[in-house]
Amino acid sequence: MAITALPPDTGADIARVTEALAMITPRWNVRILLALSGPPLRYSELAAKVSWLQNGQLHPKLKALCDAGLVERTEHTARHVTYGHTERGVALLPVLPMIVTWAEEHLEKADRPLPAIEQIEDSLTLLTRRHAAAILWVLKSRQEVSGRALARIVMPSSDWTNIYPPLRQLVADGLVDSDGMGQPYRLSEAGDGLGPVLGTLSAWSAGQPLDQAAQHPVWGHPQAKPEPKPWISSQSRPAPTALPTARTAHPSPAWHNGDLFSHATTARPKAAIPAGGPRR
Repeated sequence: MAITALPPDTGADIARVTEALAMITPRWNVRILLALSGPPLRYSELAAKVSWLQNGQLHPKLKALCDAGLVERTEHTARHVTYGHTERGVALLPVLPMIVTWAEEHLEKADRPLPAIEQIEDSLTLLTRRHAAAILWVLKSRQEVSGRALARIVMPSSDWTNIYPPLRQLVADGLVDSDGMGQPYRLSEAGDGLGPVLGTLSAWSAGQPLDQAAQHPVWGHPQAKPEPKPWISSQSRPAPTALPTARTAHPSPAWHNGDLFSHATTARPKAAIPAGGPRR
């Protein structure tokens, strides 16, 4: 059953982008993925790289990443087990520098230089707001939409006023703009700037080379937008593992409506970062 009034291919695209974000957003997941960059590691070797995790925290995180198809567990012998990236996990890593690039351009500068990992985690918190992907998609494709019309598209089976809590959150986060009460909503410059990130996640979810993001039917088309509303950072976190270098993908055929999301992954981990205010 469709959960939005968007065309089926669009709904599939939004669902898969949302799922991809849900795989990497839970706390420590990105750090674990980065720690696994390189040769496969034994559990003890990985635990030493993510030493801030308390006893018992790493194993369920690893299991969730294995269930999501991003990490694989290889049992060489009963006493020799290693963990490493799957091909799908390796293919996802170049998205992370893109998130850093967006954060450095659109997030307000903090009082101190922020490690790249914090830029990623702060950005993911904003992108996983409830209904965020659907709202951003509609505003990207239609440019300006009233709250009532947006509700009919994004949540047609709900009371139309239910659109306003997530919409207000996106305005507070600086991703959506409006000229005032009763006026239509549109993407801010920061919201429009997410196109390459969300388009790349869409390409990854569809099993497409990441450079196909530029040909995405919606996210591949930039628009001129007003200045974003900034937000600031707080709370320091442990230093990150170095980010992987984005890889150059081989060209492939252009997007087709039927193949936006033809390659499903195996699980849908729940996002662990709660929604809050516009601060990091």
